[in-house]
Amino acid sequence: MPGLWGALVCGATSCGGASRGDMDPVVQTTNDMVTSSGDSTSASTGVGGTADGSDDGVTKLDVQFETDGMMTAGDGGDQDGCDKVDFLFIIDNSGSMGDEQSNLISSFPLFIDTIQTTLDEAQDYHIMVLDVDAWVYESCALACDPPPECLGPMGECNPFGGLVCFEACTFGLPCAFDGGFQCGVTTPMECEDVLGAGVTYPRGQGSSNMDCGFSSGARYMDASEPDLSAAFGCAAQVGVSSYAPTERPMEAMVQAVTGGTPAEPCNEGFLRDDAILVVTFITDEDDGVGDSAGTAAGWRQALIAAKNGDENAIVVLGLFGDNDLPGGICQDLTDMSSDGAEAAPRLRQFVDSFGDKGFFGSVCAASYDPFFQEAVALIDTTCDEFIPPAG
Repeated sequence: MPGLWGALVCGATSCGGASRGDMDPVVQTTNDMVTSSGDSTSASTGVGGTADGSDDGVTKLDVQFETDGMMTAGDGGDQDGCDKVDFLFIIDNSGSMGDEQSNLISSFPLFIDTIQTTLDEAQDYHIMVLDVDAWVYESCALACDPPPECLGPMGECNPFGGLVCFEACTFGLPCAFDGGFQCGVTTPMECEDVLGAGVTYPRGQGSSNMDCGFSSGARYMDASEPDLSAAFGCAAQVGVSSYAPTERPMEAMVQAVTGGTPAEPCNEGFLRDDAILVVTFITDEDDGVGDSAGTAAGWRQALIAAKNGDENAIVVLGLFGDNDLPGGICQDLTDMSSDGAEAAPRLRQFVDSFGDKGFFGSVCAASYDPFFQEAVALIDTTCDEFIPPAG
């Protein structure tokens, strides 16, 4: 979350440029390549990517499942091919993501129109949006009532009184400039403070700041939505007011699809056994060690477990920084600017772990239309090859 906020944080903590040095090793693939044509960028991923299973010292979300129960060609129903698709979008809502959210919203109508035209047998879809923190105002409450030891002689909050004071006085600073938050008044709505719960009412700076009112009555859109592009535009404009210390896109994804999590009852009905799952995430920062819990291997296993062991029922699409790749178009993300992106080897490792079912592009592209149009072919193939479970 760079820009003014990043400068404030780094000024108080003497941030160094090697903050990602403890990242999991990157597994190189044979086909990682970015090609640019005009203002658009497409990316092709290698099949050889292997998710990292090393112990990185953080809580793991590695979901195990029995291989004996994995789907095979003989386990399905009488008819191959899908007639249902579940789309899950994870959108970074940190302070530097305003342009990228607008770009995504602009690309959605053509994407969904092409999906509806190409997947002519699959017109039953669910579409859910997540952001990357539990609650947009989760750091503001502490700033409302700083501990006494953090108060200066004039009652001002002194961020230099230790870590607690730094968090209370500095993490809450942007909240004072957000007209949507009031101490003692603003509280989370139902499921709004649950990481991985579908977004229905974005709040904060740069958000749609309205109840999207999905016709499904759930936390996701479905085929009954009278204006799907407008509904998606409402939900996907998650804003730029995430005041959380870290963004957790992969942890939000895992929470959304895993049984027994706080998000499960919030998202009831979204995930269907007889649908393919298409996951799309967009961020301008890597999901490094210290951000989302777990590893790329664990995130992958969580999706496979959510599809009852059928990894062929999953498509993973990622839009993130490409500045560590030959021909990449992103500039480096800095604390003083919201332009550019952070190189994302860990997220690329996750996408690559799905082989030809994973596909990534540059978050810095002028338009995401080429990326999504190319992704449609992959989704169509996955749908055609899908073997629905019996029963």
